[in-house]
Amino acid sequence: MSDIATLGNEGGFSVFSYGNRVIRFKAPYSLERYTSVKEWDNGYLVVMAKYSHNPQPEEEYIDLLPILNGLYINGQEFLKPIKGVAIANG
Repeated sequence: MSDIATLGNEGGFSVFSYGNRVIRFKAPYSLERYTSVKEWDNGYLVVMAKYSHNPQPEEEYIDLLPILNGLYINGQEFLKPIKGVAIANG
């Protein structure tokens, strides 16, 4: 299994995938796409995102731990093998 997860968006949701797990969570209504991952820190992401109201990408922050815990997934265990995150279809 690769140690790289992916982040993308579709149908109004952000989509984080690793291994056989796909986690979907509500994205801002104006999100067009994620353009790059600036930082990955064990569940905390700093990404650049393109929104419909701004011609330039904006910095966005995503904390996956509360999302995973809300889905009854052991966040620490799930995130432990992930060494980086790539943009899906990017």
